[in-house]
Amino acid sequence: MDVHRADERYPGGDPAAGITSRHAFSFGPHYDPDNLRFGALLACNEERLAPGAGFDEHPHSHTEIVTWVVEGELTHRDSTGHETVVRAGDVQRLSAAGGVRHVERNDAAVPLAFVQMWLAPLDPGGDPAYEIVRGIADSTPYAVPEAGAMLHVRRLTTGERTAVPDGAYVYVHVVRGEVRLGEESLTAGDAARITDAEALDAVALTQAEVLVWEMAAP
Repeated sequence: MDVHRADERYPGGDPAAGITSRHAFSFGPHYDPDNLRFGALLACNEERLAPGAGFDEHPHSHTEIVTWVVEGELTHRDSTGHETVVRAGDVQRLSAAGGVRHVERNDAAVPLAFVQMWLAPLDPGGDPAYEIVRGIADSTPYAVPEAGAMLHVRRLTTGERTAVPDGAYVYVHVVRGEVRLGEESLTAGDAARITDAEALDAVALTQAEVLVWEMAAP
């Protein structure tokens, strides 16, 4: 298990424009050849947008983009004609496939915080696709078969224990609160990269929200 702390994330975004980003993996000008990906996961970005701020239209290709809103509302528009508002508890996936363009904005009057995760598809190309699941339950894993991956959402009360899925690659990201994972304590923004995970539990030391990626071997 390899633990990466919140303060080790690469800073990004454009604070003057109301955009603050923190990247878990190499991103933009922050290049580290030893930190390009983990399993299928290429990016795990913590994003904060002030009211009225956003990312203007930009392209993506050959990437599965999964978004989890922490607080506020994210307005999404893409070149395939989808326009939605994503709220806390919703899972959004944009399959960029052969190529797509999209806009992400905070059109609300309150700050927006979200986690965006990029995964490499097993087979590049194809047609773009979009999906949103409203109010996903903790007991309902979200499958991204295009990347051989499964997202588990865990919202825990203090003292609650949950099993970490066994898998070739498991990525645990703490959204809020504090959890104990094996011998390690993780707080908001911390993440653990686990290879060949087996019989591992997470225990909430406070009320907590955790995102867990279960990924097959490439």
